[in-house]
Formats: sequence, C-alpha cells, structure tokens
Amino acid sequence: MTQKLSDGKLAVLGAGKLGGILLRAYLKQGLFAPKRVTATVAHAEKASALSKELGVEVSTENRKAVEGADIVLLCVKPKVVGEVLNEIAPKLGEKTLVISVAASVPTTYIEEHLGTNAPVVRVMPNTPSTVGCGMSGICRGARAGAEHLEIARAMFNAVGRTVVVDEKNMDAVTGLSASGPAFAYIILESLAEAGVKVGLPRDVATLLAAQTMKGAASVVLETGDHPALLKDAVTTPAGCTIDGILELEEGKLRVTLIKAVVKATSRAGELLFEK
Repeated sequence: MTQKLSDGKLAVLGAGKLGGILLRAYLKQGLFAPKRVTATVAHAEKASALSKELGVEVSTENRKAVEGADIVLLCVKPKVVGEVLNEIAPKLGEKTLVISVAASVPTTYIEEHLGTNAPVVRVMPNTPSTVGCGMSGICRGARAGAEHLEIARAMFNAVGRTVVVDEKNMDAVTGLSASGPAFAYIILESLAEAGVKVGLPRDVATLLAAQTMKGAASVVLETGDHPALLKDAVTTPAGCTIDGILELEEGKLRVTLIKAVVKATSRAGELLFEK
C-alpha cells in the first residue's frame, strides 16, 4: 500500500491546520513523494512559505492543483465544500479518489456536486493527530470500494488509528472522538487544579494528571479490558479511590459526559447548513 501511495499524485485542498498536519506526516513518512504532491491555501504569501518549507508545489488555485491527481484530500471548511467541488469537478477523472475531512458533509452531497463517478471517502479525524495519536472514523460513499477505504486508512494511520464505520454513525464519531479531546482537557485541567488544591506545584500537578490520563488510555488500548474492570482493579475495599468515585457519582460526572457527547453529535449534523 505504501508503494501504491508513493506512486500516486496527491492534491491537498486547504493545507491549513489539519491539512498541514496531514501533509507534513505524509512527507515525513514517505507516503507520497514531494514531486507528486500539490496543495492549496487561501493566501499567496502562505502558499509561498509552505512551498519553501515542505518542498512541494503550493498555490491558491484549486482547479490547477487537482489536475492529474489520483487522490484529492479535501480539507476545507464545511460551508465552502460545495463551492470548491463545483470548481474542481471538471478537472477530476472518473477514478480520482476524493477524501473529505469536512465535518457533517455527507458523501451524497459530495457526489452530487462532483457530478462524476469518482469514488468518495469521508473521514473524521481529531486534533491529537498533531502528535501522531489521532483517532479517525472513516466511511465510504456509494461509488467507493474496499480498496479506497484501505487507501484512506493508510493515509490516516499515519497520524494515529482508524476505524471504519457506517456513514449514519459519522456524526457520533464527530461528537465522541473529534469533540472528545476538549472534554478530556477539561477533565485533565480539573485533576491538575485538584492537585494544586491539595498542595502540589502546578507543573507537577499537570504532569501527574496528563501522564495518568495517557497511561489509563494506553492500558485500555493495549489490554482490551473493559474500563469498568480496570477501574475495579484500582479500587480497593475501604480505600481512598472509592471515596473519590463516590464524589464523582454524586457530581453526576458520568451522565454529564454522556450528555456532552450526545449534544455534540446532534450539533455535528447541523454544520453543513450554516453559512
């Protein structure tokens, strides 16, 4: 798969924050050869700087960037997706794979605006992709096959982990893993504040909280054990942990987090229709 990707031409439309993270990861890991990559940004000054930094062709012209592309990675904001698709559609081939990371934009919308038989894959990554610990949900459109999913997985495994889901679940992916880091940061910040409250220096408290959250997540991923079982292993009879858990339950932390994900999921389905 790596060889197949490096032989193909990639066009990244919207190489801003997320697009730039992905592009840098692909170049660093050799998934794509610099001479086979084009990218676009909104401003000419940024295009020039990015081109110099990464050694790839960067411009402000989407239509020019996608000429001859085997894969088009669409990293623009949801509200301009339709406009960009209408712009590039005449330059895309029937076999050009279009991968979109635009939140809330369904594959049917993309397919309709392309007006071709080009395969479409939709991906919802998250911000920990910045440090190679991302989580991306992936689904395919009506014209995409298993091989297109594998290409998308290879591209997003470069910045973390991937999971293939039905498109009906993509808003839930957005609400859980895309919005989830913000929820986790609030918990982490609160744990650090608690550390300060009980006498720890702030930098020590933050380190303890962050590494503890990272370690707990790693145990779940590496063992596959249910979080409830892992929680029970920490909770000794009449110990200090069960007293802390009682406070969490009385504060309704569990139901509040559930409601946060439900609310974020509901909101994700509304983004496309806002201007």
